[in-house]
Amino acid sequence: MNKLIVVAGPTASGKTSYSIQLAQKLGTVILSADSRQFYKEMSIGTAAPTEEELQQAKHYFVHHKSIEDKYDVADYEHDATSLLNQLFKQHESVILTGGSGLFVDAVCNGIDPMPDVQPEIRSKVEEMLATGGLKAMQDEVKRLDPEFYAVVDQQNPRRLQRCLEICYQTGNTFTSFRQKQPAQRDFEIEKYALLWERDALVRRIDLRVDLMMQQGLLAEAKSLYPKRHLNALNTVGYKELFDFFDGKCTLDEAVEQIKIHTRQYAKRQMTWLRKDNSYQWICMG
Repeated sequence: MNKLIVVAGPTASGKTSYSIQLAQKLGTVILSADSRQFYKEMSIGTAAPTEEELQQAKHYFVHHKSIEDKYDVADYEHDATSLLNQLFKQHESVILTGGSGLFVDAVCNGIDPMPDVQPEIRSKVEEMLATGGLKAMQDEVKRLDPEFYAVVDQQNPRRLQRCLEICYQTGNTFTSFRQKQPAQRDFEIEKYALLWERDALVRRIDLRVDLMMQQGLLAEAKSLYPKRHLNALNTVGYKELFDFFDGKCTLDEAVEQIKIHTRQYAKRQMTWLRKDNSYQWICMG
């Protein structure tokens, strides 16, 4: 039977280089499950594979969309499973890698059907974001569904909005609708996660942010600033620099906030991974 090999781990854990080495060893290709690397305008700030890395192993779902495009986890699940059907005709195994746990799980387990949301409830949640900002939505998700709050990207308003819509619509938690019955897949799945000692991972994160700045993240963020209202750009590494452009902080403060928010994101990724007992952990460093 064909095999999907998942290489997961927190941000800055070395998933790209590890996956490339594995792909070369197995003579196969890589599917990205990093929801921000999908966008072609966002390269430096998402630590997308470099041109050299893309030449070392064939990658799919890297820079295949524009930040202007609507593309969600349901679209990705459809596209990825359809592509896998084709790739498994040429390869015994295929690698799936990325830090977006929701997207990895969608390929491995499918997506649970969610109830339709009434327009007035959607408007209520949109009004909360407009008047109270991201903090109001974070607090409400934490109150209504603390389990989801612990693992969600808390800086992503669309994920928070979806959670609140379901909570308000049904009176139940968003978590209760997730992964009730995994979809049947006609391939085997092996899941690995890269594990670093905490202090070592923090150093890797800080060094990577410094390297991003050296590579031109400031200019990349500046070019995207006019479109900062797009959901794709509400992303660590960009929104902090947008605050700098708005005069809300110094550049040094913005860079420090990128490091802090990236560490917090890595912690949530680890929480997500540890809840899944199907992962085999690979000690790094």
